Amino acid sequence: MTLVRDVMTPAPQCVGENDTLTDAAKQLASLNVGALPICGDDKKLKGMVTDRDIVVKCIANGGDPSQTRASELAEGVPTTVSADADISDALSLMQAQRVRRLPVLDDKDLVGIISQADVALSLQSKDAGDTVSEISKND
Repeated sequence: MTLVRDVMTPAPQCVGENDTLTDAAKQLASLNVGALPICGDDKKLKGMVTDRDIVVKCIANGGDPSQTRASELAEGVPTTVSADADISDALSLMQAQRVRRLPVLDDKDLVGIISQADVALSLQSKDAGDTVSEISKND
């Protein structure tokens, strides 16, 4: 049985909930990633922010990313998966929620991120292909 912790990218860096979207964009660029977890002062996961979120939800609506806090894009409860879950559970969750990245928790602590790229690099091509196909569907 393959566990999520066997496939995830460990030790993700967070953008702080009080950091600006400009700070988040700089961090995305320096890490060469498309998404970051948003963590609170208590180090707990508050949400996720993507490069697309910054453009579509802030800039395109006339917002100022240097004045907008990351927490303003943390909508609802983030979809997460346990580090000890079977990888098939994570794939099902990614497909059902149509998300490309899942924060991975161990108890309540953020310990990793599992992404489409992790899936593609670690699993059989059919499982990876099915997951990517389902996530990318246009309804």
